[in-house]
Amino acid sequence: MINYNPKNWLSFIFSFHKSDTARMMWKELIYISLLSILITYTEITFFPKAFYLKNLTTVYSLLGFVISLLLVFRTNTAYDRWWEGRKAWGAFVNDTRSLSSKLSAATLTAEEKSTFTRLIPLFVFAAKQHLRNQDLKEEISITHQLKGLDLSGHQPLRIIQLLRIEIEKLLQKETIHRESWLALNRDLDALINSLGVCERIKNTPIPFSYSLFIKKFIFIYVLTMPLAFVPLFGYLSAFISTFVFYALVSMELLAEEIEDPFGDDENDLPTDQICLTIQNNCEQIFGA
Repeated sequence: MINYNPKNWLSFIFSFHKSDTARMMWKELIYISLLSILITYTEITFFPKAFYLKNLTTVYSLLGFVISLLLVFRTNTAYDRWWEGRKAWGAFVNDTRSLSSKLSAATLTAEEKSTFTRLIPLFVFAAKQHLRNQDLKEEISITHQLKGLDLSGHQPLRIIQLLRIEIEKLLQKETIHRESWLALNRDLDALINSLGVCERIKNTPIPFSYSLFIKKFIFIYVLTMPLAFVPLFGYLSAFISTFVFYALVSMELLAEEIEDPFGDDENDLPTDQICLTIQNNCEQIFGA
């Protein structure tokens, strides 16, 4: 995720960052501009006085209003998914702090503190890798913590299971009371719920037919736009169409990028940093 100063307008306007949509779709912009020039040339050369093209500007104004509503809905839906994912990862931070602080209040041995200091951050690292369709062993910063652990299958759930087993041992040894045991299990349930929220966002993309319709609508709308604007602007209609294509498709690209916020793109959630924050919090609480 990019940290930036939203008040620094000049740097936004006159710089081309690698996340800028113009750099992401420059090939498409060239193709559309060439096609628009071809359509403009054809109309000016072969249909200079076509009466049925003179009043198309009103039609395109109405279509532009419709497509704007579609893109607003599309962008809002994508941002809602991004923000819901951020709230779920905020819940990871709060629930791991709650779990760690409750455990640290018990009289734990050095070995037990070490176990919880390792397993609690390991869960969020496993959740992050799971949401990226990667194995936990690929996370270099916690490789040394994986020794002796059976993490076959669904890795985050496996770690939650190990945490429940360790907490159950504390109850059997009477290190904690049953009320504390219930409170600790509520924190574990909250972690599972947050993971479920993230999996729901990850595994439920925007319906294919909806995304397909928007893309086709934008393409046809932009490509036929010179038909309406040639009587007013001539060859400039091709450049107007290209700019409109850039504006509309940029909104769609941004929506596609943030609707799955758990990757490592620049506009995705800072899950790497959140994992390290949780790890540092646990080490501080348990005095590791």
